[in-house]
Amino acid sequence: MVLAAVSGCTVQAAGTSAEPDPIRISTAPVETDDPKPESPEKPAQPADPAGDDASPSQAAKPPKPSPTPPPKVLWSRGDQGRDVREVQARLRQIAWLFEGPTGTYGAATVAAVKGFQGKRGLPQTGKTDSVTWQRLLNMTYEPGKWELYAAGDQPAAKPDPRCMTGRVMCISKTSRTLRWMIDGRTLSTVDVRFGSQYTPTREGEFNVTFKSRHHVSTLYDTPMPYAMFFSGGQAVHYSSDFAATGYNGASHGCVNVRDEATLAALFAQVRSGDKVVVHW
Repeated sequence: MVLAAVSGCTVQAAGTSAEPDPIRISTAPVETDDPKPESPEKPAQPADPAGDDASPSQAAKPPKPSPTPPPKVLWSRGDQGRDVREVQARLRQIAWLFEGPTGTYGAATVAAVKGFQGKRGLPQTGKTDSVTWQRLLNMTYEPGKWELYAAGDQPAAKPDPRCMTGRVMCISKTSRTLRWMIDGRTLSTVDVRFGSQYTPTREGEFNVTFKSRHHVSTLYDTPMPYAMFFSGGQAVHYSSDFAATGYNGASHGCVNVRDEATLAALFAQVRSGDKVVVHW
């Protein structure tokens, strides 16, 4: 007789082991009608211009601007020559230098350049660099040959043949100089200035008509010290304006002299009737 035992919810056959069979779980894939979800795509990464191995500190940086080179120094203390004379002449035109030109870049020129630079916000080095020189060029005009020399230092032009005999004041418009000559020998030389294009100094051969030590112009009411008249109202005389401003101005036809001491000595030697030659 076979007996059946009831144990809980499980029916076991009598005479068999009470341990249940193990449950087998299939690992075979289970087919389904649902579509398989796709994994999301990763966004594309931008290319690294520095390369895969570059660190953030090695990333490309914009180049730094190169520093502006300092202006080139053209002339400075101790330099000499014609170019230095031009610097000095141009400084004289705008009243930054009152001596010379001497052709030597000395203490007075250094001080004048410093003043000019400081007035225009430039570094006050006292050296004429390319920037300073350009500013000076923009404010002045090219000096004539006669402006490149200090009073009494300017070379005089070759005497006119009419000056080679007798007692002569030989006046050259080319070099702007007056030679005092006796029988072809030059005893002294001074710088001179002439009339403007509207009141020109007459050219030719004349004679001293009269002298006036403390003369005052009746036409212009201006002093004409050491005046030596040679053609109507035109005379050789001292000019304080010429001494102060140089060739920036002009006379009303007279021959201006800026070296008062030399002219005073000449005035004492010249006689009425002596020859005056005004030439180019």
